[in-house]
Amino acid sequence: MAYDFNEIAENYDRLNHLMTLGMDRRWRRHAAKAASLSSDSIALDVACGTGDMIIELEKFGCHTTGIDLSKEMVSIAREKTNSATFQLADAEHMPFDSATFDTVTCAFGIRNFVHLQQGINEMVRVLKPGGNIIILELSTPDCPLIEPFYNLYTKRVIPWLGQRIAGNKEAYTYLPNSIERFPKGEAMLSILKHAGLEARQSKFFFGVCRMYKCQK
Repeated sequence: MAYDFNEIAENYDRLNHLMTLGMDRRWRRHAAKAASLSSDSIALDVACGTGDMIIELEKFGCHTTGIDLSKEMVSIAREKTNSATFQLADAEHMPFDSATFDTVTCAFGIRNFVHLQQGINEMVRVLKPGGNIIILELSTPDCPLIEPFYNLYTKRVIPWLGQRIAGNKEAYTYLPNSIERFPKGEAMLSILKHAGLEARQSKFFFGVCRMYKCQK
């Protein structure tokens, strides 16, 4: 079961940038560029959170919609940009017709899906044939030399930061646990291919972040 992100919405951006040493901004820019957008594109950002991915997509002049289950997150997203459309909606049961969007993105939210395959199937359903799905997600590193430092940082430092800055250690204990449980690499590619997608992955920072570019 996913954590209730309403509780941490106020400090979500600040902690994200701090925990990733600002690299999350660069990773979103990579994802937006990989989407191959134009001014005629219609894009959907799933689990949009506070809207940072939407802002990157809008730099290409496309029409954007964001959905999220967290009312507080969506409220912050609306304050950041008034040119996008935001809706409170479940990623596993989207309120859109089939083949509506040219591109569907999901940045750092897919690991919170309760039913992963169902959520991916919905992303495929609302995507036009030939369209792209870009998934950006945190992961565990591939390099054995990095792993001890990663474990120390995610299991000790991040919960401490969560308590210190947001007053919520539980949410930032959930974060590394959810990353550890989430399928990565070939396992994730297999799930995407099962949904009828052609998929490949790119790794950032020793595999701590992974981007999956998929085509319907």
